[in-house]
Amino acid sequence: MTTQELEQLKYPIGKFDCPQDISKGHIENWISVLERFPDRLEKLVSNLSGTQLDTPYRPEGWTVRQVVHHVSDSHHHSYIRFKWALTEDKPVIKYYYEQLWAELADAKTAPIQMSLNHLKAVHYKLVYLLKSLNDEQLNRSFIHPEHNNEVLLKQNIGIYAWHSNHHYAHIENLLKRKGWL
Repeated sequence: MTTQELEQLKYPIGKFDCPQDISKGHIENWISVLERFPDRLEKLVSNLSGTQLDTPYRPEGWTVRQVVHHVSDSHHHSYIRFKWALTEDKPVIKYYYEQLWAELADAKTAPIQMSLNHLKAVHYKLVYLLKSLNDEQLNRSFIHPEHNNEVLLKQNIGIYAWHSNHHYAHIENLLKRKGWL
């Protein structure tokens, strides 16, 4: 497999490219993605067999099961980050080692329904919160320690809409390649 082919498997929709000026339309579109994502993901993966769930979406990549559990874990962290930024002044968030989390027993073997249910609950709460934010709140931020960069909440909405579509595409593309759709 060429480097270009592997890069396409890693980033099937490309890397997140945040607009310089984030408009109300961007935010509304991103919130819509977040609102629909849990149901879209569940529909995509709910009829997969155990063997299909334990298939990596790319060479040396996570299995479908690990991706589903990762999305649930990651979006849970994101929800907490929004809350911290809304209640503290530029908090430094806690970084977590997602690669190590993906190797834990729950990510490798647990039924995906637990994470699908969790994702629905987190997104329900997240979307409800995001729809209530005003401009001042959308411009609040947190500090991500991995790169020591400031992330505006309106940016983070886009990041997680992209993250939703990014991992959805990982799974959808695998299902298409394998003829499972």
